[in-house]
Amino acid sequence: MPPGPPSTLDLNADVGESFGRWRLGDDEALLPHLTSANVACGFHAGDPLTLRRTCEGAVHHGVAIGAQVGYRDLVGFGRRFVDVPPDELAADVLYQLGALDGIARAAGGGVGYLKPHGALYHAVTAHEGQARAVVEAVMAYGGLPVLGLPGSLLLTIAAEAGLPTVPEGFADRAYLPDGSLVPRGEPGAVLDDPSAAAEQAVRLAGAGQVRSLCVHGDSPGAVETAAAVRAALSDAGVQVASFA
Repeated sequence: MPPGPPSTLDLNADVGESFGRWRLGDDEALLPHLTSANVACGFHAGDPLTLRRTCEGAVHHGVAIGAQVGYRDLVGFGRRFVDVPPDELAADVLYQLGALDGIARAAGGGVGYLKPHGALYHAVTAHEGQARAVVEAVMAYGGLPVLGLPGSLLLTIAAEAGLPTVPEGFADRAYLPDGSLVPRGEPGAVLDDPSAAAEQAVRLAGAGQVRSLCVHGDSPGAVETAAAVRAALSDAGVQVASFA
């Protein structure tokens, strides 16, 4: 019997991605619309002061903090695949988890889940070595819920290891027929219209396959999109609340 629509759904976004004088997104305006914040950990984006301020903002607004871990690729913003050995990747993920958790604890919170970023997110849907490396790091840190694409190898391996898994949909990204995301370089990959994103969010919620929905904090109009998505979900009778 297919799953029904969830009574509650998490709304997350990638935040904390500014670096020094380079500003990306409006985290201060975005955070009040979210229930979970995927905070960069310094490898693909985010300097220590940005991460501290982002964690403080999340705690202030009662938003759960997640570690948005990625490849060591500041220049490419973590959106380029890196063929890093699994033992090195596991250590990199563990390093990012510990760093962000320390900053989050200083702000009065703590890391409540993990979500891979960018190219790593896509790699661990099918790359067994890298998926196992991410899970190994989470287990070594004591265990956390893991966000990922429904049906991905990452979530399968995480569940086998006894970790809570959270299948995630994207309100502001176009999908291919097989359920994967349209590559960012192709036309229409990002839904810039808040109303279109809100409609897709309601469809995804109704399908009952996801427990969390993502809005990208670096997309144009991210604040308006998050507000529209949250309002549309509430109007559809879906309570918006964090899973963490």
